[in-house]
Amino acid sequence: MEVIKTAIDGVLIIEPRVFEDSRGYFFESFSQREFDEKVTPILGHTINFVQDNESMSSYGVMRGLHFQNPPYTQSKLVRCVKGAVLDVAVDIRKGSPTYGKHVAVELTEDNHRQFFVPRGFAHGFAVLSETAVFQYKCDNFYAPQADGGISILDDRLGIDWKIPTDKAVLSEKDTRHALLKDFDSPFSIDVDLYANC
Repeated sequence: MEVIKTAIDGVLIIEPRVFEDSRGYFFESFSQREFDEKVTPILGHTINFVQDNESMSSYGVMRGLHFQNPPYTQSKLVRCVKGAVLDVAVDIRKGSPTYGKHVAVELTEDNHRQFFVPRGFAHGFAVLSETAVFQYKCDNFYAPQADGGISILDDRLGIDWKIPTDKAVLSEKDTRHALLKDFDSPFSIDVDLYANC
């Protein structure tokens, strides 16, 4: 696999090695050994995934921007196995030089790309295809009482979601998240978010 660094430290794009022939294709979607060899040196710590999730959504659905509050915060390794999504990570670590900045990447069933979203980031995606099946690995178990979020429609974030606003489909919960300017982040650049992994 190839690991591609982005404009924000720790946010990574991962491209698997895909073997294709007349029958179709094959690739390793995840190898802990290879992840440890190639990603751990970049991050400076290990990641141990403990939960896999999957969602299916139709065109225009926007989910996010979500995170889990400490001590239940999560890193995620995400991919789209059917259709296409625009996937986004927003830095919400107080004191970070990239606070409020984001990285966006298109994940599709054809490009097989994966996106690593570290702890201390809000995460969300928009569905660009008729339907999309989205899978992600988490390094901490989901805790509903720890749910947090910032508004996915906050214009000040400067995210081009690649769908018209009038086509956006959001859950009621996701319409109630605060704008970044009104948000008091539970994360800090000075705190080791992986200390208890």
